[in-house]
This record gives sequence, C-alpha cells and structure tokens, in this order.
Amino acid sequence: MNKCVNKLGLCQPAIYQIEVVGHLNFKKATWFRNLTLANKYGEDGTPITVMMGEVLDQAMLHGLLAKIRDLGLPLLAVNRIKPNEVDLR
Repeated sequence: MNKCVNKLGLCQPAIYQIEVVGHLNFKKATWFRNLTLANKYGEDGTPITVMMGEVLDQAMLHGLLAKIRDLGLPLLAVNRIKPNEVDLR
C-alpha cells in the first residue's frame, strides 16, 4: 500500500530553495553538487548562497539541512518552490 497519497507526502519529490549566510568555497560546494548554487548579497552586503534543486523526499531534505548545520552555515530560509516558479539560472 502506498503511504504517499498527499501532494506534500514524506516521500514525494519537490523543488526547494535554501539560503545560507556566506559564499561557499569549492570544498563546501561539493557537498551540494546535486543543487544549483548561486551567490548574492543581502541588502546590508551580507554574502548569501542560494541553493536550488529537486529534493527527492523529506529524508533527503533533512540530510541537506544536517550538512548545512555540520558545515556551520547559518540558515536563512528554506522554501518549497512550485514547479511553474522554478528559475535555475
């Protein structure tokens, strides 16, 4: 029996955008090779890395958040993106 009947089920893929403080060096960026990474600056000049990509399920999302924590990156935002709003440029 399939336990994932909701559109937001625990085992449904979704597109997420995650923002952290700081620009990632190459070594840290390799931890997130399945995501598109972009650097930007906040209004106050704070460096921010935006990560976006498909997350297969909630377990994978929690794994990404654990990597962010383990790398000591301050988390700014985690957003689920609707497929028609995705811009991976």
